[in-house]
Amino acid sequence: MNERLLNIDGIKLCSEHFGKPGAPAILLIMGAQSSLIWWEDEFCQRLADAGRFVIRYDHRDVGRSTTYEPGKASYTFEDMADDAVRVLDAYKVEQAHIVGMSMGGMLTQMIALRHPERVLTVTLLATSNFAPHLPPMEEKIMDFFSNMGMIDWTNEASVIQFAIERSRLLVGSKHVFDEENVKSLAKKEFTRSDNPASMSNHALVSGGESYLVRTKEINVPALIIHGTEDPIIPYEHGENLAKEIPGSALLTLSGTGHELHYDDWSLIMDAILKHTSTEA
Repeated sequence: MNERLLNIDGIKLCSEHFGKPGAPAILLIMGAQSSLIWWEDEFCQRLADAGRFVIRYDHRDVGRSTTYEPGKASYTFEDMADDAVRVLDAYKVEQAHIVGMSMGGMLTQMIALRHPERVLTVTLLATSNFAPHLPPMEEKIMDFFSNMGMIDWTNEASVIQFAIERSRLLVGSKHVFDEENVKSLAKKEFTRSDNPASMSNHALVSGGESYLVRTKEINVPALIIHGTEDPIIPYEHGENLAKEIPGSALLTLSGTGHELHYDDWSLIMDAILKHTSTEA
């Protein structure tokens, strides 16, 4: 693991990489309000050990990347999609396999349409193109996030407890909730974050609509991975992506929620490695 602070176009982006440059590159794009640490070290290292050059990075407003005043997100989803390409440029990666989770999967779709020459394959994990006919997130999730204004973002214990309760809501019935692991990751995230309160800006970002209505135009191999008990982006969203994107494959995670649970890693990584193999 090697951290790099990239200063490109006036934006600071914090990234880390695993494996050897020159191997097939996988760019991991995490979801909203989540820094790179939620792509856990072991997950990244196992992909690297299988012969991939793995890059993860902090979005704007999380971790060590550029932050803005809370309540003032002066950028768009298009800007965030371009940030991913900025990271590839910094590593001198001409083309990569893009793996995006949740909001990161939305950005991955945009990248495939906005910068198709940079994309070899896409893997869309627990995400959607948010077509209007698809079911909304569960009410318990909306209620939870409506209380974010009560969090003391300067207090480590408060921020960690928020992360624990958020993750507890997202776990599916198949898995045991690992509170100690989430606590450890949340503590690490708080410690390395320049401004934890800025993560709430992700809820204010706009844009992307002109790309998400064109999902069926994605013309690289696509792997869709979705849990059947996802309370934020219901399983029907994954099924819809699989129908929309020509020739795509759908991996169903029965009993899994909106999570990248350790117990699913082997299945997910095997699918990603097969999907990104030149022999596939």
